[in-house]
Formats: sequence, structure tokens, C-alpha cells
Amino acid sequence: MHTLLPEAVRRLAAWCLVVLLVAGVAGVGVWLCTVLKTAVTPVLLALLGTALLGPLYRRLVRMHVQRSLAAGLTCAAVLAVVGGATYIVVRALIDTGDQIIASLKQAAVDLSKHFSAAGTSLDDLASNAKDLLGKFGGTAASGVVSGISVVGEMIATAVLALLLVFFFLRDSHKTAGALRSLVPASSADTVEAMARRAFTAVEGFMRGTTVIALIDAVCITVGLLILRVPGAAGLGALVFVGAYIPYLGAFLSGAIAVLVALADRGLVIALWALGVVLAVQVLEGHVLQPMIQSRTVQMHPAVVMLAITAGASVAGIIGMLLAVPLTAAAFGVVSEMRVRYGGPGTA
Repeated sequence: MHTLLPEAVRRLAAWCLVVLLVAGVAGVGVWLCTVLKTAVTPVLLALLGTALLGPLYRRLVRMHVQRSLAAGLTCAAVLAVVGGATYIVVRALIDTGDQIIASLKQAAVDLSKHFSAAGTSLDDLASNAKDLLGKFGGTAASGVVSGISVVGEMIATAVLALLLVFFFLRDSHKTAGALRSLVPASSADTVEAMARRAFTAVEGFMRGTTVIALIDAVCITVGLLILRVPGAAGLGALVFVGAYIPYLGAFLSGAIAVLVALADRGLVIALWALGVVLAVQVLEGHVLQPMIQSRTVQMHPAVVMLAITAGASVAGIIGMLLAVPLTAAAFGVVSEMRVRYGGPGTA
């Protein structure tokens, strides 16, 4: 018993030291990301893109395609898919956006009849939806010049992120060696293992979320089309984009779909639309999430909501999109640390 006590104390001390070190590095990292947000954002987006596209690139390499060509083909494929999807989403929102906003206004009017002044704020919200969206993201400002500047910044960020994805994919086989060269030899194995675990968590999150978002969007779009709710394609596009912001995105996109159904098709159809949204959410929570993301790091909903809130406060909508995968990476690092160093409750 006495011989085991010092060993347990040493393991606990090592665990606490590593936790403090990682917490300090994480704090400095968050500070740097805030200060250098313009430069850090495309890097983080490129890492997420690399995690999502890694399987396709590795498949091409296994087919004996030269690495640069494989990375180029992968980027070309994602450019075609993302470009096509963006065109479909934007076109759907442009074609149905006015109809959706008009339906939201009508829903506000209907609600105001039952809730008196409560509907006034909803009417204002529908009337100023575009302005509110820009303010919520923290990037758009009033004026045409500012709007053009924001669009130009987004395009530049996307182009830089795509170029970084190409280099990250092409040189992915050198990552482990480069990482080991930056740390002491005694810690190289541990650092490499933590980096692999973090990237695996992000990779699983991105692939799983994309598949789930696609299934959710298709199911809800089909349901709204059957109910003949106006703007079904645009609402489905909102569902797909919102799925990358867990819980909050699904709630907002589902609420908009129900309000549009209420305004244009009446209370009965709105209740059916609510049933469709809830059914899809139940399917996601009880079937899709456990089946598709069973190998990723599981996070408590409270942790996810705190991560989204922190991401929004740091970088607006981009921060909300990046918060959860980065938190998944952090959980992956913690899991690897528990395996290697043990914890207070580890045998």
C-alpha cells in the first residue's frame, strides 16, 4: 500500500501538470486567434476541409495517383461540389427569400391578433431580417461599400482556405515528422498521439455532420413539399447550413419552417410541419447521431452550447461554425491524455 501511494501521487502530479500546460497553451491559442482572426480563420477552415476530404485524397493516393495531382483533383472535386451546392442554396434562397419573409410577416400579423403587442417585435424581425443577420454575424455593416468589402473578404478567405487545403493534403504525410521536430524527443510520441486523436475527432465530426445535414435537409424538404409549404427548397437549404451549428441551427431553421407554414397554409399545416421537423430531429438524435458519429468524441449538449456561445462572441457566425469541431479536437486531446497519463479515477 505504501509503495503504491508515491506512484499514484506522481501520476496525479503529472496529470495536473499536463492539464495546466494544455490549458495555458489553449488560452494563448484563443488569444492569438482573436488578435489574428483574419489570418487564423482560413487556416482553421482549411483544417476542417482537410479533415472532410482526407478519405478521398487517400483513396486517390492508394490508386497510385501522384500526390500533387491527387490533392489537385480533390480540391477540384470539392470546388465543383461546394460551388454547385452554393449555387443551388443561394438560388433557392433568392427565389424563395421574399416569399419566406412575406410569410413570416403574415405569421407576425396573425400572432399579433392573439398576443397583442408581442407580434410587433416579430413583424419588425421579419421586416429587418437581412440587417439582423448581418449584425448577428458581426461582419456586415450598413452601406453598400461595407457590404462589398465583406463579400470580398469572404471570397479571399475561401480562396486562401482552398489553397491551404491543397498544401495540407499534399504534404499530409510529412505532418508527423514536422510535428515531432518541433518538440523535445521525450515528448514527441505523446504530442503526435494527441495530434492524431484531435484530428481524428475533427475528421469524424465533419464527415458525420455533413451526412446528417444532408439527410435532415432532404427529409424536411420532402415533408414541406408534400405539405405544399412555400419556399420548401430555401427552407431545406437553411436546414442544411444550420445543421453545422448543433441544436441552435436546427431550432432556428425548424422554427422558420413552421412559421412559414403557419402564415401561408394555416394552423393545421403548421402543426404537420412541426411534426415533420420534430420527427427528423428524433431520427437524428436517436438513429443518425449514434450510428454515424459513434466513433467521434461525444460531448454533452451543455458543453456544445457553451462552445457555440464562446465562438459567437469571438468570431460571430464563423466562430459558431468552428467552435464545435475545435471543442471535439480538445476532447480528443483530453482522451489521449487520460489514456497516457491516467487520471484521479483511472485504475
